[in-house]
Amino acid sequence: MWQGFFFTLLLTSGASALPAQTLWDAIEPLCGKAYSGRMTEGTDPSDQAFGEQAMVMHVSHCSEREIRIPFHVGENRSRTWVLTRAPDYVRLKHEHRHADGSDDDVTLYGGDTVDAGGLSLDFPADTYTAEMLPAAATNIWTLAVEPGETFSYALRREEQGRRFKIVFDFSRPVAPPPPVW
Repeated sequence: MWQGFFFTLLLTSGASALPAQTLWDAIEPLCGKAYSGRMTEGTDPSDQAFGEQAMVMHVSHCSEREIRIPFHVGENRSRTWVLTRAPDYVRLKHEHRHADGSDDDVTLYGGDTVDAGGLSLDFPADTYTAEMLPAAATNIWTLAVEPGETFSYALRREEQGRRFKIVFDFSRPVAPPPPVW
C-alpha cells in the first residue's frame, strides 16, 4: 500500500522517476539545432586564445538513451559531448577525434551524475578519467539549461582553482555546422 502511495505522490508532484529527466527534457527540444556561444570564465592562460575563437554547439542526435552534442571551436571539429542515460544516472563523456576520424589518444573521459536531477547537473570525473588524466581526477563538469535562454558547459577543478565556462545563447541560433571529424 505505501509503495503505491509514494509512486502516486511522485507522479503527481511533477518529479521525475528517472535521474536527470528534467535536464534531458530541456535538451531534447534542441535536437537538430545549433547555437553560438562564448566563454564567460577561463582561469588557465591558454583559455584566452580558446575564448577568442567562434564556438558552436550542435545538438545533432537525440534518442531515448543518448544525446550527442558536437562542440566546434573555430575550424576544429574534434569534440563531441555524449550524454548516455542509464537507469540510475546520466553519463557525460568527451569524445575527441582527429581530422581523419580516428580516436584521439585522450577521448571518452568524463563522469556520471551524482544527483537526481534538475536543470543543472554535475558530473565528477570517473575512475577511467582519473587513470587516463591524473590532473583531471578532481574535475567536475556541469551542464545546465535555462529554458528559452541558455545552455552552459562548465568545468571546475577546485583544488587548483581551475574554472572554465561556455554559455550558448538560444537567441543566437546558427546553421548547423559540418559534421564532426
